[in-house]
Amino acid sequence: MAKETEPTQDPTDDLIALLDGADRLPGAAELRSRSFDLLGLRPGASGVDVGCGAGRAVAELAERGVKAIGVDPDERMIAVARSRWPASDYRIAEASELPLADASMDGLRADKVFHELAEPERALAEAYRVLAPGGRIVLIGQDWDIFIIDSDDPALTRTIVHARADLTVSPHAARRYRNLLLEAAFGQVTVEVHTGVLTGAATLPLLAGLAEGACSAGAVTPEQADTWVAEQRQRACMDRLFVALPMFVAAATRPR
Repeated sequence: MAKETEPTQDPTDDLIALLDGADRLPGAAELRSRSFDLLGLRPGASGVDVGCGAGRAVAELAERGVKAIGVDPDERMIAVARSRWPASDYRIAEASELPLADASMDGLRADKVFHELAEPERALAEAYRVLAPGGRIVLIGQDWDIFIIDSDDPALTRTIVHARADLTVSPHAARRYRNLLLEAAFGQVTVEVHTGVLTGAATLPLLAGLAEGACSAGAVTPEQADTWVAEQRQRACMDRLFVALPMFVAAATRPR
């Protein structure tokens, strides 16, 4: 299918651009702020952002006085984070092998991470290890089967959404947050759902990505994908685009 823009040379750069776009969507800043509140970290406390990407949340935690560390397995991503926020501490590592001592963190945050993990249980065991007794964990993410999109072709829309979900390692991780945390021996588990309503043209790259994924999986033809994206582009021009995206926010405490 025809893309909105030409791809960059490095796939990580494409991902950074997508994440930057997501950070600009309505409600994104408020959702990050809510995750910080749920961590409950006071100035001087230690916290780690697992899967930190380009580092925005780490920098924002530091602005709150938290001794924040960002961890990501992508060297390019960490390089960008260091260039944008040079005063912050960023390290290259996997979620299941954190370069942190036992019981050394007061808080741990993972935003849009667990859907990429084949074994989320290992990441939670590692989170339990590095958190001090009484430490807080916050997980944020979407269920990839749940995109509510207004379209003239609901059947094609369902096909696109579900096909894109099937390309994801753990598309249903977010709906499992509560049980995963309980099974990892965390306590005081809570789950919130924050639904973003997206109606502007800034949402088009997200929708184009869904269609492109479905096309690459062979679930739809390039012509179907292009037609679907063209309809959404026209809706945006007419102020008739509508997407609702539920985000799950789970919080828990390592028992003392």
